[in-house]
Amino acid sequence: MESRGFMEKNLLLSFFLSVLSLTVGLSRAQMVPAMFVFGDSLVDVGNNNYLPVSIAKADFPHNGIDFPTKKPTGRFCNSKNTADFLAEKLGLPSSPPYISLSKKKDASSYINSVSFASGGAGIFNGTDQTFRQSITLSKQVDNYIAVLKFLVQQMGPPSTENHLSKSLFTIVIGSNDIFDYFESSNLRKKNTLQQFVDLMAQTLKGQLKRLYEYGARKLVLTGIGAIGCVPEVRVENETHECSEEHKFWSVRYNEGMKAMLKGLKSELQGINYSYFDTYSVMQNVIQKPSSYGTFELGDLKAKVPCVPVSMYCYNRNDHVFWDLYHPTEATARVFVDNIFYGPSQYCIPMNVRQLVSV
Repeated sequence: MESRGFMEKNLLLSFFLSVLSLTVGLSRAQMVPAMFVFGDSLVDVGNNNYLPVSIAKADFPHNGIDFPTKKPTGRFCNSKNTADFLAEKLGLPSSPPYISLSKKKDASSYINSVSFASGGAGIFNGTDQTFRQSITLSKQVDNYIAVLKFLVQQMGPPSTENHLSKSLFTIVIGSNDIFDYFESSNLRKKNTLQQFVDLMAQTLKGQLKRLYEYGARKLVLTGIGAIGCVPEVRVENETHECSEEHKFWSVRYNEGMKAMLKGLKSELQGINYSYFDTYSVMQNVIQKPSSYGTFELGDLKAKVPCVPVSMYCYNRNDHVFWDLYHPTEATARVFVDNIFYGPSQYCIPMNVRQLVSV
């Protein structure tokens, strides 16, 4: 009888240790409580699907052709985008679109992650006019503040504060503002390009301070990529070369953004950030493709947007761009590998893996 009791105790202990091991494994896999995503079409996961008059949508083929469901999701990509891959690295599900969750009115839906990003959005409120309707960055922050109220109701103030302080706030935005400046004679009359990019950085700073005021302590920000090399810009050049002017001002804005973030760090107690030099990595992918796989810019056929009647490449994962503006899933994966594990050359002052541990 004693032997049987001893065996039963051992079995119970083994079961307990197995459950504990599984729980610890799950907690280790999920590196942060949540990720909140803000930005434009580079990280939009479907918010624009719910905007009735927006023409900046990706809810039709061939978008999503390589997504697990093989259907368009609202992502401006052949499959997953940067936000999806970053969530995977963190052990989180992809951040669902805020508008889809707001319709459910279920506070628990907001706890793990939310995406407020919207295709066509810019740092400035007027940037979205080109696409008739998008959710501006200031409105995205407003939506986050609305979510915060639900979290406080669900978790209580102390737990919410702790939850947010360990979560990541990812911001990918700015390209549309630069494009807008080059396309708008009114903007060019009001400001020089240097004044414009300086104002971009200061306006972004204001929104980051709002996020900080409402609990954000760990920021992930990406600089503008080599937008002078996107197909929509290259097709305007007879030689199909990248636009040096677009590239130059992308770099100038990024420099201002880095200086702004450094100042913000000294200004706001307890804030930490990881800035990713998208421009340099994107240039490397274009100029030294063998270092990242078999990437190529491909034959330039960017005369119409991605629509159901468009032709698409069968070797999509060998190409940098999916459509007129957006990277392929393969390029997005390269970006996130560098965002997460990259050296200080590209991640300032730390990469995301290090930011999580701060």
